This record gives sequence, structure tokens and C-alpha cells, in this order.
Amino acid sequence: MKAEREPSLPGSRALAACEIASVVSSVVIAGWAVLPFVGDNKLIGMIPVGLAIALMIVSHRAHGETARDLGWRMDNFAKAARQLALPMLLAGAVLFVAGWSWGSLQFDGPRTARAALWLPLWGLVQQYALQGFINRRAQIIWGRGAPSILATALIFAVLHLPNVWLTIITFIGGAIWAAVYQRVPNLYALGLSHGFMSWLLMSTLPASMLKGLRVAFKYFEG
Repeated sequence: MKAEREPSLPGSRALAACEIASVVSSVVIAGWAVLPFVGDNKLIGMIPVGLAIALMIVSHRAHGETARDLGWRMDNFAKAARQLALPMLLAGAVLFVAGWSWGSLQFDGPRTARAALWLPLWGLVQQYALQGFINRRAQIIWGRGAPSILATALIFAVLHLPNVWLTIITFIGGAIWAAVYQRVPNLYALGLSHGFMSWLLMSTLPASMLKGLRVAFKYFEG
């Protein structure tokens, strides 16, 4: 089996840090300074996100990263799924018990049914940005292992503020996903895991706790 390529641009730690800061700031600007004030014209609100995606694509080319390097592949899907299975089962059990004890289980509502359709795709998009870009750039700065894993998880969590419960949950999930990605880079498995766990959150925990998974300025709406 072909060995995984290390993220590499020798001596580029400062550049990697700037790339992370640029993408994160674009998401923050979209969530806090643009989307809340564009009304129904969401396309305008997506301009900062579009610029971040463009930066990531240009950066991948500059670093010589292929789709396979990033995790757009199927040959290691089963291996990644096995690594994710136990954490997902444990988290699922905790969420089910919590939802049962609080009387908030709801697996058959129209909202959760619709979410089951779009959350895996949204999870895939987030995992690409989080793992295929931020995690890889964090590895350039700190190398593989705990520092880059925790940095990736912390960035993911901070982007879910001011939703406190979601911030805590995404830090834990982000650390697990980042660790699995560093061992077995497969974005499809991570995207499915992300989507499933998001659906499970909506189906088990009280809506008053999660605030509809809203983050940034949107958290204060409704």
C-alpha cells in the first residue's frame, strides 16, 4: 500500500498559520458580520466562504496536495469507519441515555427526517475544511499528534460559539475526528460520521439545549 504523504512545505510554519487564520477569519466574518445583515440574499453572505474555499484550493496546489492526500478516496474507507465505530457507539449510547432521561427523544419528527438527508453532505463539507485543510496545516506547524489534534478541535469548537453546549460537544468530536484523520485520512467516512452524530444530537438532546444547532450571530435569532 502506498505510504501517506506528510503535509510538507519546509520552513512554512508561518505561512501555514496565516492560511489557517485567513480561512477561520472568513468563516467568522460570514457568521458574525455578513449573513446577519443580508436578509434573503444569502449569496452575498457566502462571499467570505467562497473566498476561503478559493484560498484552500490555491493552497492545495501550492503544497502539491492531491485529492488522495486530502482524503478524497475510498480505498481506506472501511479502515476509517472501523476507527470511528467505537467512539460513535459510545457517544450514541450517552446521547440516547441522556435523551431518554430528559424525555427529549424524537427520531420520527419531520425536522429530524429532513436533517438526515442534508446533514451528511454538510458534514462532508465541514470535514474537508477542518481536516483536509486546517488539520493538515496544523501538522505543518506542530507535526502529527496531540498538539495539532487539539488545535484542530479547538478551532472547530470556537467556530460554534456562543452555543456553549455545541461548543463543548464539537471540541470532543473534533478531537476524535482529527485523530482518526491523522491515522486514516478518509473524508467520506468522517463526513458520514459527522452527519450521523449531528442528526443524533438533534434527535436526542432537548432543542432548548442545542438552540437548533445555531451558531455565531444566528444563535440569538428566534
